[in-house]
Amino acid sequence: MIILTNNNNVKEFFEPMSKYQVEFVEGGYGEVLYKVRDYVHKNYKLLTHPLSGSIKPNETPYKSIAIEQGTELDIFSLELIGNAVAVYEKLQHDLKTPMWVERILDDFRVIDLDLIKNALIK
Repeated sequence: MIILTNNNNVKEFFEPMSKYQVEFVEGGYGEVLYKVRDYVHKNYKLLTHPLSGSIKPNETPYKSIAIEQGTELDIFSLELIGNAVAVYEKLQHDLKTPMWVERILDDFRVIDLDLIKNALIK
């Protein structure tokens, strides 16, 4: 399993666990989505929803998504990530992500970590 993230909190939490491979993505929410889309095109499948949570992609700069290697192109994952990219791009066109102060960014990092932890750790 690979967790793609641009959130240092997620990287620091999951990296010590041998069960998870963490790939840190430089950039914002969109860069994570694009990287995940590239993996899906290489037969990986989504394990977590790319638009999980109630925070819109143009409100938070952080995103973490879990994927795993498949044996063939997963059409469901391809459709999900394609739709997520379309939503992200539309929202960024309508209203770009604000330049949040560090205190708010920290809140977004905590929320993103909480979402991925609750999805993966049972």
